[in-house]
Amino acid sequence: MGDNDYGNGIQRYPGRRTYIMYHGTTMVNAQKILHEGFRRSSDGMLGPGVYVSRSKEKASRYPLNAGGQKLAILKLSVKVGKVKRIDNQGHPLQKTWHQHGYNTAWVPANCGMVSSGLEEDCVYDPSRIRVLEIIPN
Repeated sequence: MGDNDYGNGIQRYPGRRTYIMYHGTTMVNAQKILHEGFRRSSDGMLGPGVYVSRSKEKASRYPLNAGGQKLAILKLSVKVGKVKRIDNQGHPLQKTWHQHGYNTAWVPANCGMVSSGLEEDCVYDPSRIRVLEIIPN
């Protein structure tokens, strides 16, 4: 299946797909997330949600301004649910996909949306994400 297993964004079995993904943060925040769970961001390139990636390399680049703090990568199990492909800036659902029945927004690798060229996902409901491991970065 092309496009890193998301295909054309059409879901055949809604809610059943689970992927290993990663989230970069500080070690302090990683411990907090482990115990309290994720909180949805108020905004971002794809609107509100929890930003994750199937690329460990991408997650290892975050947070951008850690101020010398110890860093961590969270290894996650993510139930993606219904996925909307967002592959260009200004996409009509770029920030409103969750209002149209989608659980996750997906930016494919090398589509021009992300300067690194690496894929990115935004999961609207934090309860779809389970922390499997904290990896020192």
